[in-house]
Amino acid sequence: MGSERGDEFKRLRLVGEGTGSKESEYSEAPQRATTSRLVPTHQEDFLGFSYGFRPGRGQHDALDALAVGITQTPVNWIVDVDVRAFFDTVSHEWLIRFVEHRIADTRMLRLIRKWLKAGVMDDGEWRSSEAGTPQGAVVSPTLANIYLHYAFDQWAERWRHHEAHGNVIYVRYADDIVAGFEHESDAVRFLAELRERLEKFALSLHPDKTRLIEFGRHAADDRENRGLGKPETFNFLGFTHICGRSRGGLFSLHRKTRRDRMRAKLRALKGELKRRMHEPIPKQGRWLGQVVRGYFQYHAVPTNYPRLAAFRYHVTVLWLRTLRRRSQKDWSKWDRMARLAAAYLPPARILHPWPSQRFAVKHPRWEPGARIAPAGICAGGAQQ
Repeated sequence: MGSERGDEFKRLRLVGEGTGSKESEYSEAPQRATTSRLVPTHQEDFLGFSYGFRPGRGQHDALDALAVGITQTPVNWIVDVDVRAFFDTVSHEWLIRFVEHRIADTRMLRLIRKWLKAGVMDDGEWRSSEAGTPQGAVVSPTLANIYLHYAFDQWAERWRHHEAHGNVIYVRYADDIVAGFEHESDAVRFLAELRERLEKFALSLHPDKTRLIEFGRHAADDRENRGLGKPETFNFLGFTHICGRSRGGLFSLHRKTRRDRMRAKLRALKGELKRRMHEPIPKQGRWLGQVVRGYFQYHAVPTNYPRLAAFRYHVTVLWLRTLRRRSQKDWSKWDRMARLAAAYLPPARILHPWPSQRFAVKHPRWEPGARIAPAGICAGGAQQ
């Protein structure tokens, strides 16, 4: 095993240092090999509420954990955390110190230092970087996870157990962090102490995007009793989270595709349709079907049907306008266009199960830690 590891890093050194050219030194091959060593080494240290760029975990797992935490534990306040320009402000000195906790191989550390100093292109000029992770580098997400594990996760876990007076939940996907609290006083103290904590590691909170809002099963009634409006919403991983009600009048967490993200997707689609204007209709239809299908694959969660249907409708309208521009044929009949859309575009329908159902399957109650409500729900069952 030791000889295999030595051979691996010998190859890394040859690729990363052999020619001295930037193309070989910063190519994906050595970064992928380094990532393959960093991930399993740190995997056992990462906490359960960390979901970004980890094997077997994805965005919908983070969304499920957040939904279950809000709906099945006494959460009344949400801190929507936005770390200002995280990937551009990561301290190289702190990052290397964090990596050295688990990695002693000097060759790997030397390569990581080189990638951190790789620099960026600014107005066509190359300049070295003194902070931040390499733009678009394969290794960057893993390095970011390691940084936030020490800068945020460990501190937040200790804070929950030793400082909080009520229930606390966390969900983190890369630098997207949401924290939920039972008591407003806990939320206020957490936010103030979080600012101080991040400043120690050269990070800061965005003053406008970091918010403390009243949100949860009692938020709507409590605000109504105080003569206030509906609870504010917050965004996480492409969805707007809303305090809603079920048909029976009970609290229900509603998640809808962010309007700005959907508009941006439609604008991009409009430009691509213009480029494909003169392609045969069957070819256009097959391509649009793939686009809509891929969009639904991520966004087709329960309570989001209206946004799915709206997206499909707007795609059909864009396709109609494209066909009108390219041809003198009469495309004004909507029923004709509706038949064309039915032939190529998938119908709007929910594809994902309810969060509690999928969460229960992935994190059954017999897992270690699942019997402890705050840890089991927000940390995703076992600490992995």
